[in-house]
Amino acid sequence: MSQGQTEVQLSALRLKYCERKDAFLEENIQIKNPFCVFRDWLELALKTPEILEPNAAALATVNPEGKPSNRFVLVKEATAEGFTFFTNYGSRKADDILANPNVAISFYWLPLRRSVRIEGVAEKISKEDSLKYFHERPRASQIGAAASPQSQRIPSRGYLDEKEADIKAKLGPDGEVPLPNWGGYLVRPDLIEFWQGQTDRLHDRIRFRRGDGAEAEVDGKLVHGGEDGWIYERLAP
Repeated sequence: MSQGQTEVQLSALRLKYCERKDAFLEENIQIKNPFCVFRDWLELALKTPEILEPNAAALATVNPEGKPSNRFVLVKEATAEGFTFFTNYGSRKADDILANPNVAISFYWLPLRRSVRIEGVAEKISKEDSLKYFHERPRASQIGAAASPQSQRIPSRGYLDEKEADIKAKLGPDGEVPLPNWGGYLVRPDLIEFWQGQTDRLHDRIRFRRGDGAEAEVDGKLVHGGEDGWIYERLAP
């Protein structure tokens, strides 16, 4: 470290989380379905001014060699089917998903001291649905997606500017931007975990799971039956 710089003591950083009276309890979950819980948490995040992009989430994938990678994406739809994001189908994440469709998504809403962790399988949505969303985007964003060979090496920033200018020249001010090698993925979850921070570090973690044999694990003590084929359990922090 050069002279005059102040060393940052990461180990000393402490953030105050929720108090015990605000604990996330099972009895407070009216509908034992994780999509309903997620909808409630997301609605609160949307109403929290400090959270500028409540739909921003970290997407983790694994390549054919078993090496993980992680990046942020914007989730554009969250329904009872799953979570949808869009990307270039020639990107690194798309290559990873082609080789291994098992992915993980994490939302973190710091002002609420809440996080949601999702594991599931990603699949391409229909070309029609991708095209529909593509043309709902601002025209500049459509042109940007067409100009960028995502995750590929390029010689300079000027290369992108030239590609963008070429597309604008060819299309004119009103020409429709054709759909590039780009579209959506739907992540169908089999695990959704809700985390809420507590100041004493006894954080709340409630995990929902579904899948073959999951309901057979229900014992009413550690594992509980939810709705629509889901089970849930509390995990130690």
